[in-house]
Amino acid sequence: MDNSICQVYEDEIQSLEEEIKLLAEKYEDSQQESTFFSDEEILMSIKSFQREFQGQSKGHESPSDLKAQLESLETDLSFLMKFTGIQFTSHSKKTMEKTTNRTVRKHRLSGNCHSLSFQLEFQLLEMQNKESVSAVITDLSIIMESGEDSDVSKFVSSTEEHGNLLTFFRSLSSYAEWYEHRRCTFLHFK
Repeated sequence: MDNSICQVYEDEIQSLEEEIKLLAEKYEDSQQESTFFSDEEILMSIKSFQREFQGQSKGHESPSDLKAQLESLETDLSFLMKFTGIQFTSHSKKTMEKTTNRTVRKHRLSGNCHSLSFQLEFQLLEMQNKESVSAVITDLSIIMESGEDSDVSKFVSSTEEHGNLLTFFRSLSSYAEWYEHRRCTFLHFK
């Protein structure tokens, strides 16, 4: 009887240790998510968003509708960051040229995907016709920690040449995920 009671206690202890480990991981994840943007940056973004769309809405939408829409967009962004592993840490844009039917903006993005960090700089040329707006990426520059992997360097060069950001982010997400798996595996054998 003594052994069965000890086994029950050992099982309970192990169950509690696993629960503590899961809670600690959740806490670390939530801390990492909250450290990417300070409260001031979030408030400035919200105010900027409100100022931008105040002129566009002209009474068509109430502030509560805009707030709900902003919360929905934030939820979508959070989901995409968790799904892809890509987290943007900073973004800036500067209007370089603006005419009635043409706008050139310079964008700078930095972030990380799993354990790999990256920086992007590109110009976005927006041309407006009577019916539609088209956008073209020019002068794409990518800086990425690729270590000594020549395949990544070739991929980055090709992406810069073609200016295809969608392909870059898709490939980065997949590569960074497997890069992290390889890193953990090699650490295990050291």
